[in-house]
Amino acid sequence: MSENRQLDELCINTIRTLSIDAVQKANSGHPGMPLGAAPMAYVLWQRNLRHNPSDHDWPDRDRFVLSGGHASMLIYSLLHLTGYDLTMQDIKSFRQWESHTPGHPEMRLTPGLETTTGPLGQGSATAVGMAIAERALAYRFNRPGHKIVDHYTYSIVSDGDMMEGISAEASSLAGHLKLGKLIFLYDSNDVSLDGPTSLAFSTEDVGKRYEAYGWQVIHVSDGDTDLDAIDDAISEAKANTSRPSLIIVRTTIGYGSPHKHGTAAAHGSPLGEEEVALTKKALGWDPEKFFHVPDEASANFRSAAERGQQAQQEWQKGFDAYAREYPELGEEWRQAFAGELPPGWDTDLPSWEAGEEIATRKASGAVINAIAARVPTLIGGDADLSSSTNTTIKDGASFDGSTGHGRNIHFGVREHAMAAIANGIACHKGARPFVATFFVFSDYMRPSIRIAALSKLPTIYVWTHDSVALGEDGPTHQPVEQLMSLRVMPEISMVRPCDANEAAEAWRFTMKHNHGPVGIVLSRQNLPVLDRSRFAPASGLSRGAYVLSDPEGEPPTAIIIATGSEVHLALGAQELLAEKGVPVRVVSMPCWEAFNSQSEEYRESVLPSSVRARVAVEAGATLGWHRWVGDNGAVIGLDRFGASAPGKTNMEKFGFTPENVARHVEELLSAKKE
Repeated sequence: MSENRQLDELCINTIRTLSIDAVQKANSGHPGMPLGAAPMAYVLWQRNLRHNPSDHDWPDRDRFVLSGGHASMLIYSLLHLTGYDLTMQDIKSFRQWESHTPGHPEMRLTPGLETTTGPLGQGSATAVGMAIAERALAYRFNRPGHKIVDHYTYSIVSDGDMMEGISAEASSLAGHLKLGKLIFLYDSNDVSLDGPTSLAFSTEDVGKRYEAYGWQVIHVSDGDTDLDAIDDAISEAKANTSRPSLIIVRTTIGYGSPHKHGTAAAHGSPLGEEEVALTKKALGWDPEKFFHVPDEASANFRSAAERGQQAQQEWQKGFDAYAREYPELGEEWRQAFAGELPPGWDTDLPSWEAGEEIATRKASGAVINAIAARVPTLIGGDADLSSSTNTTIKDGASFDGSTGHGRNIHFGVREHAMAAIANGIACHKGARPFVATFFVFSDYMRPSIRIAALSKLPTIYVWTHDSVALGEDGPTHQPVEQLMSLRVMPEISMVRPCDANEAAEAWRFTMKHNHGPVGIVLSRQNLPVLDRSRFAPASGLSRGAYVLSDPEGEPPTAIIIATGSEVHLALGAQELLAEKGVPVRVVSMPCWEAFNSQSEEYRESVLPSSVRARVAVEAGATLGWHRWVGDNGAVIGLDRFGASAPGKTNMEKFGFTPENVARHVEELLSAKKE
């Protein structure tokens, strides 16, 4: 065996033994994939991946996604060995409280992670988003003689990833877009948690499927030992930038484990102390050494840091020359990667006059275009519904994955992948993504939304057709529980504006909010534009809830709280009650999360504790509203599915009328007197 080959094997076995030691110490984890996929990961990271461990935010680094997040010790070992700020103590603290090495990768916790993975398929779809971002930014910023955006996106995917529908959606789109700088390495070991993949995954040919998607498919028959074949396959994939590439690498799960290799027993549980010792012996390792990193291996791995620093220095030199020649683009680049908005970005936001009637989805479309004119890195798309969601950037062209031209991504009917791809764009940085569909179909997006929330990604969701008021399409398309269920999710802000001007403010709030996703929930039907000379300005939306209207000349005896289209019903009820001498305050509460983040003093000023007669009105599930109305308050909502009928009929039949709102207020005040 050559000296280089011996060193390669030593390094690969260092990855393997670090991984199984950490899993065994935690008595929890997945040792099989790190044992089997270590060779391909090593070849990728050591010979091909362009990265700088001393600066994991270098903009033009290659992106790497471990889609099979259960194999997290594989990437933790690589990060530690190549010099990222991940210590041996972190490795030993795998899966422990407040550790930097959680059970599945979390991008905010571990230096060097590009995204959060674990739910299978999410990583592969997110990688597609990163590849889209690379192309879009290359088109926006590259100039003749200045290629400041020029990198690849790699993902190691597992059998489980290939079974999940989201990976099929995303891969189909990637092939359609011809994302030639996207490369998947498929750890094909024919084993999943329950046993051999033949239990449920025996008839399809994954390679043929990906060829049908338009991918280049390359096969490596021996991923356990043939490092040159893996390297050649990666080189071949990189050379073909006309389409994405899938490298199918045949591996043995649990490689080296005498009794568990090739079986599900190596997949999701520690090998056991005795089997760990036997595995180390089989790999030529001292079984009495734990978390051992030989000096030769360490020196070899750390050479990646030196190469990465040199590559970044060369890039920085080129970027500095670029910024001197194109100072405006240089400043735009800095702002984009810092998550800053350009000066005056909201100068031209439209506004509407009282007396107009316009659906908030339509108003949102006008706002998107005003922002897009001043924020050139705003990019988005929809699930084949742009004519309904009003999310097309006019003159933005359709996105071309080969050149990066165009700002309108046609996702097709692929909501799940659409949401994950948007996450990938956000993870990449440099561009701000938004995606759109009907609100009821947010259910298709939910796993990806959760990843965005967990990762605090600034992904924007535009959800239209927000209630039973959408009408004749019926309960299959009418959201009821969606708004409340998303409010329950941590770290996401849900905004439901009541008119066109609140819709503009919703976008102003959203663009400034860069520490978590935001869902903007919009009406299908036209809504009156409120007279802001009579009512409080729409800018109150930024605080989540605000006093829209107070009774004249006397303090309120009751408060009506509403969101979206139901705010107009609340104002109508206020007028009816005023005619009877009942003074009522109306509060618009478009965003619970923003209101909850306000000071206690502000919240008390909007919802004074002295006023206990409170009615909430929202055309959705009532669960949760008693937080704001109190145990003695009333909630007018919908705890059943909708109906196929005209929208106005639905609203009336379900009790969403000014008269019914007023009646509930009167009943509360009457009960208080009794």
